[in-house]
Amino acid sequence: MRRTSDALAALRQVLLEDSAKERQVFVLATNATEDNQEILAEMLPQRAPVILDYLNFLIETGRMEAADQTWTMLLESKLPFELSQSFPYLDALIQHREVDHLTEAWAVLCIRFPQEVCARESKPNLITNGDFAFPLLNGGLDWRVFPVQGVSVSEDPSVGVSGSKSLRIEFNGTQNLEYAHVLQYVPVTSNTAYTFSACTRAQGITTDSGPRFEVLDAYDPSKLFLSTENVTGTSGWAAHQLEFRTSADTHMLIVKIVRPISHKFDNRLAGAVWIAGVTLLPK
Repeated sequence: MRRTSDALAALRQVLLEDSAKERQVFVLATNATEDNQEILAEMLPQRAPVILDYLNFLIETGRMEAADQTWTMLLESKLPFELSQSFPYLDALIQHREVDHLTEAWAVLCIRFPQEVCARESKPNLITNGDFAFPLLNGGLDWRVFPVQGVSVSEDPSVGVSGSKSLRIEFNGTQNLEYAHVLQYVPVTSNTAYTFSACTRAQGITTDSGPRFEVLDAYDPSKLFLSTENVTGTSGWAAHQLEFRTSADTHMLIVKIVRPISHKFDNRLAGAVWIAGVTLLPK
């Protein structure tokens, strides 16, 4: 035990003197002992960047119990960090299906970052930033936009429903695109009835296959998979609604905007669609 303690103390000094050796130090520490609490107490300095780097190392190497302990240490330290720096941990919780821990972590971040997290919530609506009043966080439980060639996504303050803003998705007509690149993870309660609603507006959407919403179980779409109607051509604001009940094993949904590929000859997607007023409400 004394040798391990001395080794961790020496590694701590390396971290304090040379941040370029962090990864090597983390590997040596986790090889020296399986007691992560010992590593946290004796090796890890009270510096947010180092703690976050160690947290990400644990996530990358699949040590989720140790990652949870490190996350707790970071919060208890009261050291400053950016909201976006928490996203890898939140993503790991999603990946490992730790939905309860995810909602707890998001609630803590709401207290820590009230203007960035709490302001985006509008209970009882479970959709975060459903009226697009705030810039997208691209992580956590807010909207995520994954860039893809042939599509531009932007927030539009000039076009919305009942004074709200909207999200504009424009397709440049160069591809028969299979699109599923705007989405949000939404924790839900099992065996519960919900109503999903959203508004869309379209301008010049080509092909027979246009954008639509999908709501599905994040881990097993066979338990829940719903889709709104196809949006094509040009149209004013139209409401879309889905009613459903979650299964006994459904705890997380994905709400996303998709466009399946077209099997017609004239299949390259062009035009724009606006999204606004997205809600998910328990009945």
